[in-house]
Amino acid sequence: MMNTNVTQLREQNVGTLIAGNTPRGGYKPTMLIAAAVLAIAIPVSAQTAADLQQKVAAVKQSVAENQQKLHHYQWLETTQLALKGDAKPATQAVCQYGPDGKVQKTPISAPPPPPSGGRLKQKVVTNKKEEIKDYMGDVKALLGKYVPPDPQRMQQAAGSGKVSLNPNPSSGVTQIVFKDYAQPGDQMTLSFNSATKKITAVNVSTWMDDPKDVVSLTVQFANLPDSTNYVQQTVLDATAKKVVVTTTNSDYKALAGH
Repeated sequence: MMNTNVTQLREQNVGTLIAGNTPRGGYKPTMLIAAAVLAIAIPVSAQTAADLQQKVAAVKQSVAENQQKLHHYQWLETTQLALKGDAKPATQAVCQYGPDGKVQKTPISAPPPPPSGGRLKQKVVTNKKEEIKDYMGDVKALLGKYVPPDPQRMQQAAGSGKVSLNPNPSSGVTQIVFKDYAQPGDQMTLSFNSATKKITAVNVSTWMDDPKDVVSLTVQFANLPDSTNYVQQTVLDATAKKVVVTTTNSDYKALAGH
């Protein structure tokens, strides 16, 4: 008789759970469901965090190795500025890393001709050229925050929980998205080939002097014959100022002794 009552009580509690009511014991089915979901979610989150750290570590290693290799090369940098759709004369410079680890550039382009016209027109043209020169300096500084990707900034973003992964198994390329990477509100999406351990592209949404001055940056990477990964081209589009700056790196040559 007692066993029958116990069985009936269990069946009643199960029926109560299914119906969504609270059984006599006082525990709620939602708590049970939440606990079950949590038990399932924790391993997944831990695995995702492990994958993220692994990918960030692989990117940092790839950047470090390629930067070391690039110190043994010299290359040609061509910069093209378009202002309000009007392409300005391209400038070129021979580049290589100096002893201080910074890129040294030797201009090889012919200096622009002096402005023509009256004194007032010459002054206006000269001031405009200086303004463009200053802006190009700001552009170079902004580019330097994202290219090449900075290992310390990547690690800081990962430690702050501001990194996510978008894997594409069919291509073998994973997009690693960094938020607030170099400036508040920016976003850098880095495409990384896990098989070759190389960066294939970087896309950035950021700003120049003011958050309203939105700037987009597209970076394409390529490989040299010895598999060294390098920035082939960057395109910076400052919509508010109607300025597009395209920088192309080419003609890589190994330095003497390397």
